[in-house]
Amino acid sequence: MRIALLNDSFPPIVDGVVNAVMNYARVLTQHGHEVCVAVPAYPDVKDDYPYTVVRYLSLDTTKRYGYRAGFPFSPAAIKQIEGFRPDIIHSHCPICSNFLARTLRGSLRVPVIFTYHTKFDIDIRTAVRGHLLQNELISALVKNVSACDEVWTVSGGAGESLRSIGYKGDYLVMENGVDLPRGRADEAHIRQVEDMCALRPGAPVFLFTGRLRWYKGIRMIVEGLSQIMDRADFTMLFVGEGSDRAEIEQLCRDTGLMPRCRFVGAVLDRELLRAFYSRADLFLFPSTFDTNGIVVREAAACGLASLLIRGSCAAEGVTDGANALLMDESSASLAQKVLPLCSDTASMRSLGNGAQRDLYLSWDEAVTRAEERYGEVLHDFALNPRPPRHDIFPFVSESVDIINRIKNISVKVKELLKSLD
Repeated sequence: MRIALLNDSFPPIVDGVVNAVMNYARVLTQHGHEVCVAVPAYPDVKDDYPYTVVRYLSLDTTKRYGYRAGFPFSPAAIKQIEGFRPDIIHSHCPICSNFLARTLRGSLRVPVIFTYHTKFDIDIRTAVRGHLLQNELISALVKNVSACDEVWTVSGGAGESLRSIGYKGDYLVMENGVDLPRGRADEAHIRQVEDMCALRPGAPVFLFTGRLRWYKGIRMIVEGLSQIMDRADFTMLFVGEGSDRAEIEQLCRDTGLMPRCRFVGAVLDRELLRAFYSRADLFLFPSTFDTNGIVVREAAACGLASLLIRGSCAAEGVTDGANALLMDESSASLAQKVLPLCSDTASMRSLGNGAQRDLYLSWDEAVTRAEERYGEVLHDFALNPRPPRHDIFPFVSESVDIINRIKNISVKVKELLKSLD
């Protein structure tokens, strides 16, 4: 097959969705398929991959949002992807990537699959002020998703999250995998982590990896651990970067937890990241934002169990007390779960062994499942060809529609205020 993978970010940006797209491209290429990845351009980036990478025009919005904003209607990029002649288009972001996918579908007449990785409505409500504009943008996002030929989600909870913001179509659960091998990192890398973080022998080590944003549940980590720091010895490692890092560090100082914390920054070396997972005793991930939590499976690969919020997407498929620990969504619950473990590292090791046994899923397994579904989609598409979809530059008409709806609401509000006078 010839497969086009589309996403709104790619290295030098590294996050969970980028990780997924890169591993899709890697595994599909290894399986003999031809792959083209289309993503926004970044200055001075050299793409050296065993598959084609198409970069399109982007604007620098990294200071505000952490990512560059792509312009997916670049004629040069569209022409280049059309020249690749994909059999199927797989979009991993419902914004620019889906606009590009729908534009390409208008000329190529191939099916478009979309994977819902992230609760984008939360990102929109965080980045955009005003409920009216937030709701209109979320409505446009849902319309963009609904226009795809097939929708995948990375967990059942992610599917329900998508439904909760207005999506009414069907979806398939297609889980993400991890690119870390099963087993501990080598001792040299583990010692490097110990030296880097000045870890004390015998003191339990707790770990968080990912974007440093409040909606990841980090406030619960800081406030929960600060409740027990006078009764237990431990070190807390934060691996990652994010726009809330300064505020998180300030909360650590305000609560007195800072001497127990190490803010490592982003770790791009996968072997070194593996060593962080291998050296830690428990992975703290009290996030209700994440739809799948690749980091939970990465931790499991290294024999590290996770503390998760009961009922969250990240907790799907885990068994409390066998391969993970479940908590209520509060700092007090986190403190209650962690305190007895500070003097019981054997229990944490046992949980880690269970996580490695039960929760590990490699990217090769995950992408093989997706690859089989690609074949089914193409077979169905060939038997039931869709009429031409007029998706060329859908962003223009949909943006105008949003603006007109906001104007109409604004007029009604003014009329109401005038009548009250």
